[in-house]
Amino acid sequence: MKILKILSLAFTVTISIFLQAQDTQKGTISPDLLDQIKKSVTDDATTRGLINAISGNDIQQLALNRSSEYSPDMYFSNRVNTKGITNQKSSGRCWLYTGLNMMRVQVINRNEMESFELSQTYPFFWDQLEKANLFLEGIIQSAGKPLDDKRVDWLLKNPIGDGGQWTGVVDIIEKYGVVPSEIMPDTKNSENTRLMSNLLSTKLRAQAVTLRKLFAEKKNAADLQNQKVAMLGEIYRILVLTLGEPPAGFDWRYKKSNGEITGLTHYTPLSFYKDFVQVNLTDYVMFMNDPSREFNKLYEIDYDRHSYEGGNWKYINLPAEEISQFAKQSLINGDAMYFSCDVGKQLNKEKGTLDLNNYAYADLFGVDFSMDKAQRIQTFESGSSHGMNLVGVDLDKDGNIKKWLLENSWGATAGYNGFLVMTNDWFREYMFRLVIKKQYIPENILKILETTPTLLPPWDPMFSPEE
Repeated sequence: MKILKILSLAFTVTISIFLQAQDTQKGTISPDLLDQIKKSVTDDATTRGLINAISGNDIQQLALNRSSEYSPDMYFSNRVNTKGITNQKSSGRCWLYTGLNMMRVQVINRNEMESFELSQTYPFFWDQLEKANLFLEGIIQSAGKPLDDKRVDWLLKNPIGDGGQWTGVVDIIEKYGVVPSEIMPDTKNSENTRLMSNLLSTKLRAQAVTLRKLFAEKKNAADLQNQKVAMLGEIYRILVLTLGEPPAGFDWRYKKSNGEITGLTHYTPLSFYKDFVQVNLTDYVMFMNDPSREFNKLYEIDYDRHSYEGGNWKYINLPAEEISQFAKQSLINGDAMYFSCDVGKQLNKEKGTLDLNNYAYADLFGVDFSMDKAQRIQTFESGSSHGMNLVGVDLDKDGNIKKWLLENSWGATAGYNGFLVMTNDWFREYMFRLVIKKQYIPENILKILETTPTLLPPWDPMFSPEE
C-alpha cells in the first residue's frame, strides 16, 4: 500500500511538471510563432524606405504632421496682463513657479509695478525641510511594519523630491510667507537640483534605518522624537549650504511703472505675504479631470502633502468641459490660474503648440497607439507632469473656446517667447488639474467640498508631483 502511494505521488508530480512545461511552452516565442510575427513586416520598397528613414533620423521630426501643422496666431480675446517669463532651469520646481507667478501677476497689476518676481528659492528651502520632517514622521509611525509593507516601501522609494503641487504652495506660503527674488535669489543648486535631491534622499534613507533600529530596540516615543530633531538639524545644514539661509526680515522698496520709487519698508516674510502680496491662497479650489473615476465627487490623496500638519491633496473631479467653462469665466475677469497637464504629449517645442495633430506617429509606423483618457491614466501612460499658468483664452463671436494661452517657466526662448498655445481638444485630453477662485464656481459645485472625500493611496496611478 505504501509503495502504491509513493508511485501515485510520483506520477502526480510528474504530470504536474509536464503540464507546467506545456503552459510555459505556450507562452514562449517558438520558431513557428516567430514566423507568424515576422509576417507583420513586408519586405518591399516602402518598408525598406521607412527603415532607412526612421532608423537614421529623429522620430518626432519624421512624424511631424505637416499637412495640418498648427500655426495659430497669438491673438486672444481675453488675456491676463503678465510681465516677464521665469525660468526654473534644471529643477522640478514648476509647481512653485506656477503658484508664485499666479500671485505675481496680481501684485504687479495692483501696485502698478514695472517688474516683480517672488523668490522661488525661499519657499523651496522650507518645502524641503518640511518634506524631510514628513518623511521621518512617516518612518516613525510605520517603524513596526516590515520593509515590504506597501506604505514603508512607498516612503523609502519617495523620501523627498523637488516636485510638488498646489496644496504645497498653499501650506508652505501660509506658514513661512514669501520674499522678493532679490532678497533670496537662486543658487546653482536651486537651479540644478538633481545632486542635492540625491544627497538628501540618501541621508533620509540612512536616517530611516537608524529610526527603525531604535524602534526595534524598544526606544520610547520621546527618544525617537529627539533623534528626529537631531536628524532635521543635519538636513537643515545641507539646505543652508546649498540654498543659503532664509532671511528672518528685510528692508525693501520697488519702482512703479511711472518711474516712482516707493519708500523703504521693513518686512518679515509673513508680513510681506500678508501686507504686500495680499493674495488669499485659501480662496481657491482644485479641480481634477479624471474620467477613470466618478465625477462630481471629492477625492483626497493620503499622505500626499508637503508638511506634516498640512492638508492632503484634495480636489473635486469634474468633466473637462465643465472645468473649461469655469476657467473661461476666470480669464474673462482677468484672473490667471494654476494649471497642470501632461505637457510632453504632442508638444511642438519649437512652435510652442499643444495640439493633438502635431505628430502622426500612427501614420509613420502603421500602428495604432490610441487609448482614451481613462485608459491612459489607469495604465500609467498619462498623468500630470508639469504646472504652468493659464493666462489666456480665445473665444469666437458665440463665446466658444478656440484656443488657450499658457505662461511657462522654461525661459523666454522656449516655445513661443516663453508661452505655449493649446487647442481646446488638447485641453480635454491632457489637462488634469486647474485651481480656480471660488467666486467663479457655482454653489452646487462648492457644496461638494463639504462632503466626505474618497481617500486614495499615494501610489495611485493618477498622482505624481509636477515638475
